[in-house]
Amino acid sequence: MVLVMASMMLVTSSAWFEAALLGARNASFIADTLQAFHAADAALLLCTRALANGSMIAPAEPVLTGEPAGWRQQAGFEARAVAATGAWPGSVRPPQCFVEAWRIESRPAARAFIVTARGFGASEETQSWLQAQLVFDGTHIERHWRRIAARPF
Repeated sequence: MVLVMASMMLVTSSAWFEAALLGARNASFIADTLQAFHAADAALLLCTRALANGSMIAPAEPVLTGEPAGWRQQAGFEARAVAATGAWPGSVRPPQCFVEAWRIESRPAARAFIVTARGFGASEETQSWLQAQLVFDGTHIERHWRRIAARPF
């Protein structure tokens, strides 16, 4: 009877230990994902602010209409993205942003840009991608924000 009780206690403590390990892994993953999100959010804020106040050089006007898709190619993004800050605490790489000009067919007088930002967590695999659409129409600036669900290929 004592051996049965001891084995039941051992199995129960083993299950609790596994549950604690799973909880710690999940908490670490969530913290890493939040780290990447906040880095991307800060990069997006810094780059859109710099573009709006003129301290960032805006790209040339596009020839084609429609939403630009240069950010969708990983190699193109890597080549043309700029670091928004020198470093981000707890991230493996500094957050980056990439600005593309956009011609809106229904509003030919407006200048529009898509700003794509990428933030990193503690590992290279943990990334968060955010975008903002800025439309300059005279003295009015429209801002539209969106989260990118899947990273570019």
